[in-house]
Amino acid sequence: MPIVKNVSRAVSQLLQSSGCGCGISIVPVRCIGVSPRQVASDASFHSVSFSESDHPRVLITGGLGQLGVGLAKLLRKRFGKNNVILSDIRKPADHVFHSGPFIYSDILDYKNLREIVVNNRITWLFHYSALLSAVGEANVPLARAVNITGLHNVLDIAAEHNLRLFVPSTIGAFGPTSPRDPTPDLCIQRPRTIYGVSKVHAELMGEYYHYRYGLDFRCLRYPGIISADSQPGGGTTDYAVQIFHDAMKTGKFQCNLKPDTRLPMMYIDDCLKATLEVMEAPAEALSMRTYNISAMSFTPEELAQEVQKHVPELQVTYNVDEVRQAIADSWPMNFDDSNARRDWGWKHDYDLPEEESRG
Repeated sequence: MPIVKNVSRAVSQLLQSSGCGCGISIVPVRCIGVSPRQVASDASFHSVSFSESDHPRVLITGGLGQLGVGLAKLLRKRFGKNNVILSDIRKPADHVFHSGPFIYSDILDYKNLREIVVNNRITWLFHYSALLSAVGEANVPLARAVNITGLHNVLDIAAEHNLRLFVPSTIGAFGPTSPRDPTPDLCIQRPRTIYGVSKVHAELMGEYYHYRYGLDFRCLRYPGIISADSQPGGGTTDYAVQIFHDAMKTGKFQCNLKPDTRLPMMYIDDCLKATLEVMEAPAEALSMRTYNISAMSFTPEELAQEVQKHVPELQVTYNVDEVRQAIADSWPMNFDDSNARRDWGWKHDYDLPEEESRG
């Protein structure tokens, strides 16, 4: 029987873990891009399988984002410290640098990325490099390069070297014509942001490479993620990043979404667990290559009320950002993740109390 803990406990743990309050957040997940290397039309690729004693060699791109450091920590416990390489184009903090292998990697530099895969005998690749929704709308050319050209490089290298490839997608892959409550795995998507368009492109290209070349491509659509030790990343759910910082630092928080804006969310421990589980799932268990995963759905008002139980003096006001609100209004309110639960046994641990989740 799964352990179900409500968001109150999660919020309490996050506030306590931050000490000064500077480390809790909910942010939309990084998605992926794409680019122009071609694979021979007669190529044939096969997934690599691993025995108990033969751990995968892992590379994480965009590793200094919200999820990369936590994922590296989880995978190093599982597969060994030196079998998991974190990479990014930014300089890591001291504690990240000393926690395990870290290298510079630019996903737009095909040759550099290919050398890393070859020299380190990489077998699993987690591709987290991307510009998020609000930042992407502010700089479409850069988002197009990072989110689309970058993925093309990753796909071609993964196919050439028989990698098992994980690419995250998110709620941003859906649009205003998608069913919102709940949103199934397969439906009309039609996003209206470069962020969302790049995610749909990633899902379809990964599936194409799987069926065309046998690439072992796996993808999860993440909801917003509640996590510790993160800063706002330029996404539409950044309100839930900032509320924790402001609660502890100033006691005042201004939200840029309407108080009743409901979006799917997930505690980071559940997110990382799901990512590892789908990567370890037998290929024959997967009926599709891209799955929704879900845990809870809540509004800014509900989250603020929960935080105020722990920080009663917190003052919350609302100053709606029209761009972010329009994006949020086009995204799912709830995810249908029944296929993930059926195919590979996905179960979340952290949830809202039932009476709140329906409020």
